[in-house]
Amino acid sequence: MTIDQNTATGARQPVSDNYTSVVRGTIARVILEQAVLPVVPGREAEFEEAFARAKAIIAAMPGFGGLTLSRCVERPATYLLLVQWERLEDHTVGFRGSPDYQDWRALLHHFYDPFPVVEHYETVATA
Repeated sequence: MTIDQNTATGARQPVSDNYTSVVRGTIARVILEQAVLPVVPGREAEFEEAFARAKAIIAAMPGFGGLTLSRCVERPATYLLLVQWERLEDHTVGFRGSPDYQDWRALLHHFYDPFPVVEHYETVATA
């Protein structure tokens, strides 16, 4: 996180980090979607190739704020997906209710066993 000392009040305020953004001098919280993705062992490279195509679908959605996909060091067939959304509904209604979501599903959902649990979080503290 960086600090902006040029605010209207002169107070030091966080400019941004991975999970917050500044809107008109105030910190606006974003929704962080978290999914642990259990990919069928042996299909990791194929999954990563499909995800490289699928990320353009989600990135084009209104309210999308960015994502990271990380591979587990101890369990290489497990991935952590973190997606930032402006509002919960941007994911649960906008993305999941869009025609493009069917393309996302077709590219990725057959890799999961079992199907992942998706949860949403709000930032309460940063350092």
